[in-house]
Amino acid sequence: MRPILIPALFAAALSLGACSSGPSGDGAPVPRVELETRVLEPVEVPSAREWDGRIEAIDRATLAAQTSGRVADIPVDVGDVVEEGAVVVRFTSVEQKAGQRQALAALEAARAGASEAAANFRRVEDIYARRLVAKSELDRAEAANESAQAQLAAARAALKGADEQVGYTAIRAPYRGVVTARHVEAGETVSPGQLLVSGLSLDRLRLVVDVPQEVALRLGNRPQAFVVGANGERIAATKVTVFPQADPLSHTVPVRLDLPEAQEGFMPGMSAKAVFELGQESVLSVPTSALNLRGEIASVFVLDAQGRVVLRQVRTGRHFDDGSIEVLAGLAAGETIALDAAAALEARRAQRAQMKGR
Repeated sequence: MRPILIPALFAAALSLGACSSGPSGDGAPVPRVELETRVLEPVEVPSAREWDGRIEAIDRATLAAQTSGRVADIPVDVGDVVEEGAVVVRFTSVEQKAGQRQALAALEAARAGASEAAANFRRVEDIYARRLVAKSELDRAEAANESAQAQLAAARAALKGADEQVGYTAIRAPYRGVVTARHVEAGETVSPGQLLVSGLSLDRLRLVVDVPQEVALRLGNRPQAFVVGANGERIAATKVTVFPQADPLSHTVPVRLDLPEAQEGFMPGMSAKAVFELGQESVLSVPTSALNLRGEIASVFVLDAQGRVVLRQVRTGRHFDDGSIEVLAGLAAGETIALDAAAALEARRAQRAQMKGR
């Protein structure tokens, strides 16, 4: 796996030349070898952790019927890209339009009644001002006017509802997206609440990953995170959302990483890696040229206190962009390693041959 940031080359003492000073096991001095070496010292590098997650669409919806009727047409199919506001399902609208016309007629009648009641109220009010009618006559005219105005408001609301019912016969896409499923076919009769078409938007995607609870506590309020796709490209998340609760069984916490809008190279359902920066940590690393690889076994040549070239098996970790690799086990700070594994191998053979020939 690849870390996010490049660590600085660890501080080391380079030496080229004499590497023998002590005696061998039999008391004879160890033959000198000419090698480029480095003393290992821990260095501070960005601490990055990564987990696998799944890509999902932020905007996804299943459209349902809001009125009853028969499906007249479904002009889209699975995989079609539809624009915002485009019709994806159309119903027959005979009943809805009939209700609309009825509501419109009722509105006209209510409007006429309200106009007449208002005129009568103004007339009675004028007569009452001249003390020609009783107060009860004015009260009746006022009540009739208020009732007519209420009937007018109700008629307007009924027409608005009828208009909405007509509008519900054409189901439109709430945003630009891709059709993922059709739940009905042309000719079927549907009722309110029945599922019609599912879709999602590819313009806004996010990665959902489950991280250990101890890591979730370290993410803080604004953690820096990246999404790594199949091609290895690292993309900075525009928003990171850490859920406020952990799963009681797995003890992991869901985290969402929003991708930049219209980001290419990702599709809902794909797997991708989430990489989080968790501050600094101290590590040991060696250049890749120092590694002696035999299959899956990695070793490093170490010069001991007597100057012997010793092969030491190590366990490696992250690869850094400066050409070095993390050493998880097998080496300790202060040890001297050979920087060129091939040269160290030859030097070791020559050293052992000289010591054997004595």
